[in-house]
Amino acid sequence: MKRGKSFLILIVLMGGIMNSCNNNNPDVIYTNGNIWTGIPDTPRAEAIAVSGETILAVGTTKDLMSLKGTNTHIIDLEGKFVVPGFIDSHTHFISGGYQLSNVDLRHAKTPKDFIRIIKEFSATLPEGRWILGGNWDHENWGGELPERSWIDSVTSDIPVFVDRLDGHMGLANSAALKLAGITTETPDPPGGLIIRDKEGTPTGILKDVGISLITAVIPERSEEEQDEALERATEFALSKGVTQIHDMCTWSHLKTFQRANKRGKLKIRIKAFVWYDNWEKLIDYGKTNGWGNDWLGWKGIKAMVDGSLGSRTAWMYQPYLDDPSTTGLLVAADSSELKSLLLASDKVGIQLVIHAIGDRANDWVLDVFENIAHQNPFRERRHRIEHAQHLSSDAIPRFANLGVIASMQPYHIIDDGRWAGKRVSTDVLKTSYANKSLLDAGATLSFGSDWTVAPISPILGIYAAVTRQTLDGENPDGWYPEQKISVENALKAYTYGAAYSVFMEDKLGTLEVGKLADFVVLSADLFMVDPVNIKNVRVLRTVVNGKDRYLAD
Repeated sequence: MKRGKSFLILIVLMGGIMNSCNNNNPDVIYTNGNIWTGIPDTPRAEAIAVSGETILAVGTTKDLMSLKGTNTHIIDLEGKFVVPGFIDSHTHFISGGYQLSNVDLRHAKTPKDFIRIIKEFSATLPEGRWILGGNWDHENWGGELPERSWIDSVTSDIPVFVDRLDGHMGLANSAALKLAGITTETPDPPGGLIIRDKEGTPTGILKDVGISLITAVIPERSEEEQDEALERATEFALSKGVTQIHDMCTWSHLKTFQRANKRGKLKIRIKAFVWYDNWEKLIDYGKTNGWGNDWLGWKGIKAMVDGSLGSRTAWMYQPYLDDPSTTGLLVAADSSELKSLLLASDKVGIQLVIHAIGDRANDWVLDVFENIAHQNPFRERRHRIEHAQHLSSDAIPRFANLGVIASMQPYHIIDDGRWAGKRVSTDVLKTSYANKSLLDAGATLSFGSDWTVAPISPILGIYAAVTRQTLDGENPDGWYPEQKISVENALKAYTYGAAYSVFMEDKLGTLEVGKLADFVVLSADLFMVDPVNIKNVRVLRTVVNGKDRYLAD
């Protein structure tokens, strides 16, 4: 490792600290590492000294060892690569915890696989339990949507609701449809669809708001079940190097996070964005209880404008190539009401994060954000568009001009890229998942996974952003390779960019003196390995708040 200007600057920064460390020795010194600090002028270091929950010093092994006290613990990193803690800026965390114990259809490659997996899972369930989970992708077997008839014979009276991996449509069996009262006469709800056969009979597929007809009759989870789901999700996320999540959650899930925080049991940092219909409740709650701490914060709401490309419900300007009868959905039942509550929420300082996937949906949200900035007093808002997948050419510079964060999930690139060309034209795809164009325009990227829609693995996300090699192997040079970004920019989007997107860049996102001691040790230097091998890099250690929270075997 080169010792140049960067190390000299770090040593100078340490000078004032070393003078005050005689009575404040580090608790731990991590030595002999290959550390990427994330700081532009001083990107590399060898060692990190931690005192309590914060970083005391960063620099060379030799200089930091001079801080060693009688009780200082020394950990030799043996040259391994270290980065700031990964931040996943878009999860459905409790649902992820449930999914770890639900049926998993992600790897079903044929209808027979789909049926077999559900049949085998149904045999493991206690009496009275629903079959939930899913993550199926009908593109795996050519695009035919599953139907309730596939699974009725193997589930009998057990109600089933399994969603597509994007969460914007799901399949219910006949038992579940009966419990929900969904019949031939049931109308499509505003912002949703009930898919029907030629005779008008529901096939079991429900899209977007239509899903709520089923979820309304699924038994609520107990507090104990929610607590267990949080614990499972936390341990899994830590094993992937995730030290903070930004969760798109229900009010019940927020209360689950708060229970864990009150008991001192949170092991991962959480920024909660509750569903927008809780906006008044959130404001009242914040006035009385404040907005949280470094472990858990909740000053934000999540809204949704459209559906997904996979479900043909992303709101587009042009009709879908494989279904010209539709341009997708504006899922808000009353768009004027949505605009009003967003304006009112912003007025009291609530951060807005809004799901938009289609090009028309993204332009709609950007217009709303611009109008809010004109009507409410000036402040730094950092509102976010979640996904920002398919953008008009005019939308790209507006992100930077309006200060809107592009909260994106790069794994979707290599997943959706397998079949997106069936849905929309080449002109649309040229500005889809436009990471490079957004960066060139000066926008801030904040990366995440959308777990459980995609794996909660920043390593896989970085691999996807850097290579854009689709999962089917059909794009070895990258799907629309002009939108590939560098390892450094992908790392920044998972660290500093994500911290910035929730106003925490002064505490997280880089490894420097005074910041919280969140970092990850990896098996290889992401800058040095062949980009196609990034996906094979392993997480060896995850440190949160100065404590080991995950150690690989």
